[in-house]
Amino acid sequence: MDTPADLSAIKLDLIIRNCRIVTSSEILQLGIELGIKDGKIHCVGQDLQSGPGTEVVDAQGAYVTPGGVDSHVHIQQDNTPTGDTWETGSRSAIAGGNTTIIAFATQNRQQASIWPALQAYHDKATGNSFCDYGFHIILTNPNEAVLEKELPQLVDQEGISSIKLYMTYEPMKLGDGDLFNVMMGARRLGITTMIHAENTDMIEQITLRLAQRGNTSTFFHSVARPQLSESEATYRAISLAEVTDTPILLVHMSAPAALQHVREAQARLLPIHAETCPHYLYLLSDRLRSGVHDFEGAKNVCAPPLRHDARDLEAIWMGLAGGTFTVVSSDHAPAAFDHPCGKMKGMPGKGEGDMTRGDFRNVPNGLPGIETRLPLLFDRTFDPSRPGGGAEDDKIRIPLTRFVEVTSTNPAKLYGLSGRKGSLLPGYDADIVIWYPEEPPLVSMSEADGPISATANYGKKDPGAPKTKDKFTITNSMLHHCIDYTPFEGIEVRNWPRWVFLRGKRVWDRDGEGVIGEKGDGVFLKRGKSTILTGQMGRTGMGMMKGEHSYWR
Repeated sequence: MDTPADLSAIKLDLIIRNCRIVTSSEILQLGIELGIKDGKIHCVGQDLQSGPGTEVVDAQGAYVTPGGVDSHVHIQQDNTPTGDTWETGSRSAIAGGNTTIIAFATQNRQQASIWPALQAYHDKATGNSFCDYGFHIILTNPNEAVLEKELPQLVDQEGISSIKLYMTYEPMKLGDGDLFNVMMGARRLGITTMIHAENTDMIEQITLRLAQRGNTSTFFHSVARPQLSESEATYRAISLAEVTDTPILLVHMSAPAALQHVREAQARLLPIHAETCPHYLYLLSDRLRSGVHDFEGAKNVCAPPLRHDARDLEAIWMGLAGGTFTVVSSDHAPAAFDHPCGKMKGMPGKGEGDMTRGDFRNVPNGLPGIETRLPLLFDRTFDPSRPGGGAEDDKIRIPLTRFVEVTSTNPAKLYGLSGRKGSLLPGYDADIVIWYPEEPPLVSMSEADGPISATANYGKKDPGAPKTKDKFTITNSMLHHCIDYTPFEGIEVRNWPRWVFLRGKRVWDRDGEGVIGEKGDGVFLKRGKSTILTGQMGRTGMGMMKGEHSYWR
């Protein structure tokens, strides 16, 4: 750690003092400060010296975490014409503490190449983002030219080191043969393969039979996609990954039975990663019910669907607390509710009598959640380093270090941003979230006060400092997306990002003007190869003899 003598000649642009810095491994003692220069974290130390041009921010004893890395968001895609634009989606990201997002460019089935889709997506994003961003490529036509020529170029020229595959949805789904071949190509390149795992044939047949019986109201969306659909497809995806020796990430997992397959694979040291989302931690399928004169349940249609039992939520929390999940994303995939091309697309009879005639099959899948991801997760954290800071009741909670790990550090590592994003370490981008103090603030800082001493001033209260914030109740009116609802309306959380810095620039001030960054602040991130965070490659598949791969790989 740097000492004041080491830093006396350095002119820092920004110093953040009086904070509790949280990393993925520890919570640093009060009095450790962050020094920022040229958009990077320059030093982490004590009694950092400010100069005439140094901005000094007093965190007032609050937790300070890395900027969120939301690694699974859908923004301005062609199949969601009523969703967020790059301007509104990234603005909402910043207001929720996310300084980096990774969104999806989709190859259409009819396109023999990935380049047209990628260029079109660049055109939408360039100059329009409030936060830094990257792309995943959704492959729907993985022909030989794409696998042999274009994917290597994608990594080398574009710095895009992740692809997504669908096992469901008619326009995008791939069969097992294509999944196998793509995994083999991804393995050679060392890129992350994301998989949406649901058994498409099972869903199709259940949906057909529901419709034959007139069961098409919004609640039946959750019946049409049972947990067994996710569980079977998850096991099949893991089997394909094992036989090809390919790391994969199972996205937006919602089913405890499916998660058990992941847990068992990880126990055998297979490189199988899992992702979940706040709606699978907070919401149940009752949210899908619509009344006789409304279509409200359509607001909560997503895939996989919300599950039926509170025990399902607790099982997902248990997997998060126990280390099975590698990342938590928002899967922000919004469509407006009150719009004929949005969620109301499933309600052709709007205004014509019985509103239960709506059809879940026509409702766009997806929920807004980019701005609420961090506050919802932070609400269920504890600080084991402080007296009384642990989990006092039976509600499952995660340490603050685990919160940072799954929302910032791990996504950065998994998607090739390690060394730049996801951590508060020297050399990393100065992407910083300062939360509200959660107890009466410590001695307030000012230039006149001089540098704070972590030992001498610890625990002393400043009667003139602002009081800690009360809890926050989520309402759509407080959010910054362009969607007319939030599925988390009325949920109370204990904290919210107070200030957000993107590469050293303050871009969010909740106590002031809100979003103070500008459209175009965000830059496209060329990413490196992924880091395997779980398991090991090179292991012999179950039931295979040693070296068996060499005959065909």
